[in-house]
Amino acid sequence: MSAAAVPLDGAAFERPAINPWIIALAVTLATFMEVLDTSIANVALPHIAGGLSAGVDESTWVLTSYLVSNAIVLPLSGWLSSIMGRKRFYMSCVALFTLSSFLCGFATSLPMLIVFRVMQGVGGGGLQPSEQAILADTFPPAKRGMAFAVYGVAVVTAPALGPTLGGWITDNYSWRWIFFINIPVGILSLLLTSRLIHDPSYFRRRKLSETRIDYIGLGMVALGLGTLQVILDKGQRDDWFSSHFIVTLSVVSAASLIFVIFWEWYHKDPIIDLHLFKQRTFAAANFLMFMLGFVLLGSTLLLPLFMQTELGYTAERAGLALTPGGLLIMAVLPFVGFLLSKYDARRLMVFGLATLALALFHMTHFDLQMDFHTAMMARIYQASGLAFLFVPINTAAYAYLPREKNNAASGLMNLARNIGGSVGISFVTTMLERRQQFHRVQLASHLSGANPDLRNTLAGMASAISSHGGTSSADAMHKAYALLESVIVRQATMLAYIDCFWLLAVSSVVMIPLVFVMKKTRAGGGMAAH
Repeated sequence: MSAAAVPLDGAAFERPAINPWIIALAVTLATFMEVLDTSIANVALPHIAGGLSAGVDESTWVLTSYLVSNAIVLPLSGWLSSIMGRKRFYMSCVALFTLSSFLCGFATSLPMLIVFRVMQGVGGGGLQPSEQAILADTFPPAKRGMAFAVYGVAVVTAPALGPTLGGWITDNYSWRWIFFINIPVGILSLLLTSRLIHDPSYFRRRKLSETRIDYIGLGMVALGLGTLQVILDKGQRDDWFSSHFIVTLSVVSAASLIFVIFWEWYHKDPIIDLHLFKQRTFAAANFLMFMLGFVLLGSTLLLPLFMQTELGYTAERAGLALTPGGLLIMAVLPFVGFLLSKYDARRLMVFGLATLALALFHMTHFDLQMDFHTAMMARIYQASGLAFLFVPINTAAYAYLPREKNNAASGLMNLARNIGGSVGISFVTTMLERRQQFHRVQLASHLSGANPDLRNTLAGMASAISSHGGTSSADAMHKAYALLESVIVRQATMLAYIDCFWLLAVSSVVMIPLVFVMKKTRAGGGMAAH
């Protein structure tokens, strides 16, 4: 048999009893539901705060609680699957996610909603790793590219659609329906999973009585990743290390994660298999996935925010500008899966990173007079690069791993993307605010009361205001100064957005050399011949 058809352990690939594409579509349902839920609640926070009589700042824990529990479960999913069995673990996660969505919709207080969101994050954290492992076992290496393309449609497009869909539901119905819409999808996913998916014969469920549970590692992973997620979510709001709360959490997180690395590396029965990082292709793929999350979520935050705050778009119009990019990804991903059957995955990654970088450099030419078509095309250019990254990176990550490691590998890959996204959002949010302050000072320093052009401009503005508003000359001059200040702030904010796009573009370029750290993959996503 060819190398593309034989796993590393030498056992022949087991073909599922039914069409594998039906299995791919079944697990993609739950993926889309879970990824969508990470972003759909963002725009509904003011409505949630009002409906539950809570402050807007308090309501952000609705997002943070989900992200924290989600991040903790992601790297543990492989270990939990080995204890419970993959199918049972996956169905338990879908059931918990669906039930907690139902409970979130009926929450009558903020603490109650936060508890249910923690439950929802626990269920959601186990979905993506299990789904990727299921796809890796359902499809032979030669067809994994196409399988991950179907999965990628959900993972890449859901974050872009979430805010728009959440805004539409909240405006037209109630914030509670952003949770209720998960219920029919979850029930359908459970029915399909129970009938279609089975654990492969090589998968041997470990008996709990024979397993030494690494309680210390489990606790330190939860503590380290949980505090890290809180830091990333709350850092900018609390002014980072000016806050004793953030400093304390940073020390706890760093100490916990450093301890986890040494503890899990030498533990006989680790809950996180860090030895997978000894395989350089997998290690490089993880870092690329981290950076992909950084750029994807960072830009997904910036673009709609820029359109709404600087261009005056409504949430719906901003969503319409982003939608064609999501549709392009859906159209291109199957084509990328086909190309993986013909070409080395590294070539597609280089093309994707170069295209992504060029698209982000193009965004550095944005201005305050740009039209809808320019904004829409910029997102399309970016989407064309993203389509060539997610699937090849995932395919290359599994190429040199034995199949019994698929669950552990998928947990680490999804953790890398999620943490990368959180870092990206925190970084661009902080950079946007601080660069706006920097440019505001720089622009204001060029204004001098002795400048005749400035005096003439202010006099003209005051005259126009006075003639239209019937105000006194003194009041008109005050309004002219206020108008000038608003122009400076708007220009400074525009320059800050450009700086953020520059950062994301350079980050994309820097990733290109990392692609060549990976081993060459055989056309079709399998191993190159030894």
